[in-house]
Amino acid sequence: MTQPVTSSGLVVIQPVRDWACADCGGTGDLLRMDDAGPLCLPCADLGHLVFLPAGDAALTRRATKASSLSAVVVRWSRTRKRYERQGVLVEEQSLTVAEEQCLTDQDARMRRRERDQVRRADEDERFQVRLAREISRMFPGCPPGRAVAIARHTGKRGTGRVGRSAAGRALDEDAITLAVIASIRHEETGYDTLLMSGLPRDAARDRVRPAIERVLTTWRQPGSA
Repeated sequence: MTQPVTSSGLVVIQPVRDWACADCGGTGDLLRMDDAGPLCLPCADLGHLVFLPAGDAALTRRATKASSLSAVVVRWSRTRKRYERQGVLVEEQSLTVAEEQCLTDQDARMRRRERDQVRRADEDERFQVRLAREISRMFPGCPPGRAVAIARHTGKRGTGRVGRSAAGRALDEDAITLAVIASIRHEETGYDTLLMSGLPRDAARDRVRPAIERVLTTWRQPGSA
């Protein structure tokens, strides 16, 4: 068994076949190659280290940095014909410190996410209020509750609706009109029923267009609500 070469310091091997320690004659799940042959971890003076599997880069980096003695654990891959990293051996106290640091970071990230959620919700609410006011200005005949409902629906974050487009966020009148039309199409016409009956989308839109125009005409007149 040859010793793998790495730039990461000490190397410990996960053997793929039975072996015996050249010093004590024992065996184990890990070995360290020596001039005399393979050594078990106690005989290689590494028995006090604990194994940290690969997978958490931040935890591995912190544990290795905090450990005065560490080793890279590798295993021979028969398919790839090379040694592949499996994890590291570090001092137990350094792993404990690293875990506490990662938990602290996780808590900080969680608190930051919570703050961001509150901030985004506040931004969304302010935007939807402005949008509802603009709908009421452009369509003074639109019932106030309906203007609020349209603003909340089309201004919802992450939906891709017209209210969340660049034009919608800028309170562009064309974008706002499209949002109002979309609401009327679904709420004041039989558009959804036509779609359910199998009528193609374009044909269904053509059929309900006169009804939409009638509602728009009414909503553009002050006091019609």
